[in-house]
Amino acid sequence: MRFFSLLVVLSMLLGIEASYARANQPNVVLILIDDMGWSDIGSYGNDFIDTPHLDRLAQEGMRFTDFYAAGAVCSPTRCAIQSGQNQARIGITAHIPGHWRPFERVVTPTTTMALPLDTVTIAEALKLSGYRTGYVGKWHLGNGAAFQPDRQGYDTSVVVNGPHLPGRYRPQGASHPKPGPDQYRTDYEADRCIDFMKQESADPFFLMVSPFAVHIPLGAMSEKVSKYQDRAKERGQTLPHPVYAAMVEHCDDLVGRLVQQVEKMGQTNQTMFVFTSDNGGLHRRYDYRASADDVVSSLAPLKGEKGSLHEGGVRVPLIIKYPPLVSPGTVCSEPTISYDFFPTFVELAGGRLPDEHTIDGFSLLPLLKDPAAKLNRSTLFWHYPHFHHDRPASSIREREWKLIEYLDGSGEIELYHLAKDLGEKQNLAGDRTGRVVDLRKKLQAWRQETIARMPFPNPHYDEDRAGEWWSMRTGALIDSDARKRFPPTELD
Repeated sequence: MRFFSLLVVLSMLLGIEASYARANQPNVVLILIDDMGWSDIGSYGNDFIDTPHLDRLAQEGMRFTDFYAAGAVCSPTRCAIQSGQNQARIGITAHIPGHWRPFERVVTPTTTMALPLDTVTIAEALKLSGYRTGYVGKWHLGNGAAFQPDRQGYDTSVVVNGPHLPGRYRPQGASHPKPGPDQYRTDYEADRCIDFMKQESADPFFLMVSPFAVHIPLGAMSEKVSKYQDRAKERGQTLPHPVYAAMVEHCDDLVGRLVQQVEKMGQTNQTMFVFTSDNGGLHRRYDYRASADDVVSSLAPLKGEKGSLHEGGVRVPLIIKYPPLVSPGTVCSEPTISYDFFPTFVELAGGRLPDEHTIDGFSLLPLLKDPAAKLNRSTLFWHYPHFHHDRPASSIREREWKLIEYLDGSGEIELYHLAKDLGEKQNLAGDRTGRVVDLRKKLQAWRQETIARMPFPNPHYDEDRAGEWWSMRTGALIDSDARKRFPPTELD
């Protein structure tokens, strides 16, 4: 009888401990915008686009000035977020399936075409801590049914494909509600997120929402477009494109709806909101032709754009709101990166990191508690061995110094002192040779450690045809002149 009584007491204590742990596990909402630039929202200095909900999120949380996308294009960063690893370890170094230039000086490596199923994802790690998990929006980590979010730890998966405007996008699978006839894509994605939030459950949730906005082809609803067309005329301003500005506001609306739903549920203090982008913003298409393209946005004061390892291609906004931990209106300048989310969320959930593979990220919780804190890390690395908006390259940032090494056979090196030259205008490689040697050595050692795939000399190099773009999807030459200009409204 005494033994039975002890078992009862022990069971009660364990139940109380589990309930306490569950009560202290916050919900996590990760919002990953597609191609949003570092300075596209008000809290990062943009005074053209209306982003009241994001600005409020920054006022009530923490804004990071030196946060980086792990990749210069989408799939690599998505891989890094899901795995907690630098994507070079997995081989997803280009957008899936990518494109290539078969007559360039170097042959670029092929990318892994799906996130391997044996990768422990952030969703799988959080499920071990009792979370229910949901994914809504663009996936881009494998096209086959076997590689979708529901095979990677997500209980609810609503993958949406197609452009932004009503009638042009579709949810993947017949079981999801159909979009309304006049429903913009981010509004549909917000609806599916709210459906997930409303599910009856005592478990905390992890929700990742990844709208296709603000990716080209541009498309937005006419009332927003008209507002920015008028504003551009009043100011005599040509960038950002009015349709692009409207798309950013659509994303802001999505954020507002998700925050409002959490408030309605009475879970503001039990929910962490994380807002960022998968890579830097777009200035214009990689294969632009003057007759076919409008410019999209300006990345000023940063150099470069999506597809480049300059700051404009990888430095992106990050806002985190979590009232129990983050003081309102705080700013953190510590360099951080996409794969830091994995250990951050796992620590927040009271879970453990997987033993199956290396985790490259560092938990951001010390910074959320104290924005002046420093992580026990001095270097960040990027590897983008592909032609896109720039040439194949790797780069390293060590505190205020950044080195870019081009891998196209040119041997070119660029070195910038970011603390004094955020716009990367002055290449100091010729003046600071000792630092160049040191950073190159560290970069090469990191590539060897991660077994990063490298370009190699092309035996079929043809100077006259080097600029041709070929599609990995079709195996055919891309006809850039056949594309239409971006539509100014949904009515065109």
